[in-house]
Amino acid sequence: METLAGLGYGFGIALQPMNLLWCFTGCVLGTLVGIMPGLGPAATIAMLMPVTFSMDPTGGIIMLAGIYYGAKYGGSTTSILLNIPGEASSVVSCLDGYQMARQGRAGAALGIAAIASFVAGTVGVVLLSLVAPPIARFALSFSSPEYFALMALGLALVVLFAGQSPLKAGLAMLVGLWFTSIGIDLFSAQERFTFGQTSLLNGIDFMIVAIGVFAVAEVLGSLQSRQHTQMLAVPRGLRNLLPSWAELKACRFAFVNGSITGFLIGVLPGAGASISSFIAYAFEKLFSRHPERFGHGAPEGLAAPEAANNADTSGALVPMLTLGLPGGGTTAILLSALVLWGLKPGPMLMQDSPNVFWGLVASMYIGNVMLLLLNLPLVPLFAQALRVPSYILFPAILGISVVGVFGVAQSLFHVGLLAGFGLLGYVMARLGFPGAPLILGFVLGDGMERALRQSLQMSGGELGILVSRPIAAGLLACAMLVLMMPLIGRFNRWRIKGIAENG
Repeated sequence: METLAGLGYGFGIALQPMNLLWCFTGCVLGTLVGIMPGLGPAATIAMLMPVTFSMDPTGGIIMLAGIYYGAKYGGSTTSILLNIPGEASSVVSCLDGYQMARQGRAGAALGIAAIASFVAGTVGVVLLSLVAPPIARFALSFSSPEYFALMALGLALVVLFAGQSPLKAGLAMLVGLWFTSIGIDLFSAQERFTFGQTSLLNGIDFMIVAIGVFAVAEVLGSLQSRQHTQMLAVPRGLRNLLPSWAELKACRFAFVNGSITGFLIGVLPGAGASISSFIAYAFEKLFSRHPERFGHGAPEGLAAPEAANNADTSGALVPMLTLGLPGGGTTAILLSALVLWGLKPGPMLMQDSPNVFWGLVASMYIGNVMLLLLNLPLVPLFAQALRVPSYILFPAILGISVVGVFGVAQSLFHVGLLAGFGLLGYVMARLGFPGAPLILGFVLGDGMERALRQSLQMSGGELGILVSRPIAAGLLACAMLVLMMPLIGRFNRWRIKGIAENG
């Protein structure tokens, strides 16, 4: 009853005309930010924070949060249409979303992404309303060993499911882990793998690696194979541009899987949407009756990570609002905005500033409806991008990639790095090495190393701390089991073959 009373109070605040305007503004800006590669919600919120200082704190946090979860809706657009992941969490959407677009189902892919985002966003806000305090207390029990074990499980799952060869996927993941170690070691302040280049002291930006390995490599591969030189056909009519009932039916469990997985992992500070999207995709493929379709345009292979990606935002707000503990870069900026407004994020926020807490939660219900109504009618407009001839599309993709990277790094050296990673992605594709494990290894490598070294500091250098804590030991056991599954499968095939030959 207390939750329902709080929501009723929150809707009374969120439905005020000015707060509705700020919610709509945030959703529109978030969608545009998600569509534009190289400009993420964290940078946008940071740039707009000074503008919000003259606003009412409730309206300001409603708008900034709208940018945060609205970007998740827009982030799937470039992943599906151009194979450019705007953020780490959008990498998995490229795997099946782009393949659907190449098969002439761009509209259906965009529609599935929008519906998955709406379902997961709504489920996430409901869970945020109901179970924020107990889940936050559970997440508080996680320390460095548990974070290391969770990331190890995420890497094990992507190695198992990212490609036909787990060995090649594992090697690609190790390369990604090496790339993330380039720069200054935060513990010893020593240079690592910079080769005398001062531009590498701060490491390599994620956008450079992701855009190079996916977008630039795709263009190089298409030019080399002379594929896609003809304009891709896009069905006409809104009915043909929306997912069919059969596709939605195939995605029904993926919506649930992604929503729950994304929210639960989002609650864990530092886990991030990239882990939740990969794990949701892996679970969906593991329990699918047709796992061979994944990576070749399976609708559920797009729905699960998109749902996880969006539910993660609601989960990430749980520790921020109830504990004052940001789970990532964007929530850290939102937390600093609340502090600058004179508020105190934490257990007392609901009591001291119920208008802010419940107004924000209620606005997220409204914002998800706004985003669904904004995105579905624009599906035909987005799908028309595939009607652009390749001699215009490919230079446009390269132009977007270069501008996005230069906008982030402000350096021609990093544009050169983009070309290098594009060539690396092209060579990997030619040799059958999947790109997703490299990206995930790069995304998780820094946090994984930090968690491991902090764990060793806690134990005085003893690795036993990773298996002496129940949660960490359980997660590591799951990771080992996942890595052993190919060996178990191969052993069973040998055994069946031996029985058949001897029988």
